[in-house]
Amino acid sequence: MDIIKSIEHEQLKSKVPMLKVGDTVRVHVKIKEGNRERIQIFEGIIIKKQGGGLNETFTVRRISYGVGVEKTFLLHAPSTEKVEVVRVGKARRAKLYYLRDRVGKAAKTKEKVGARIETKEVTLKEELVPGEAEATLEDAPVTATTETMDTVKEEVVEKVAEVTPVEENKAE
Repeated sequence: MDIIKSIEHEQLKSKVPMLKVGDTVRVHVKIKEGNRERIQIFEGIIIKKQGGGLNETFTVRRISYGVGVEKTFLLHAPSTEKVEVVRVGKARRAKLYYLRDRVGKAAKTKEKVGARIETKEVTLKEELVPGEAEATLEDAPVTATTETMDTVKEEVVEKVAEVTPVEENKAE
């Protein structure tokens, strides 16, 4: 394995939340003031995601006292404690820069109908038990820990079809 990739792999967080552009999130950030450390929460809409691997970033925008504030967070930084999804937004673009010109309710994205707020996380690296062989990045598969809405929807449709069979020629 390349030296740079191995160093980056050590810095990656083991579980990363599934974030999409348009989601309203609550980002818990560690703030250091003097010799004390505290956690500050920044809540807003994700307007852009970029990069990949260790350099993956996302930008969150919110309106604070009538002024638009945008902050860019590194996903794998130790300063980002955790990210909670508050609302699942409906976005048809990769970058939501048009929200910068909007004010009030127009500065929000529509909520996805029927979307359940789940803590979806992607496992990037598995925790190794001491004594086992070291696994490389190519060996560790990226797996989602929760189901997607499409698979849940397909299961519901199949169960409904089993319960209520379609009756043909009912008039005869």
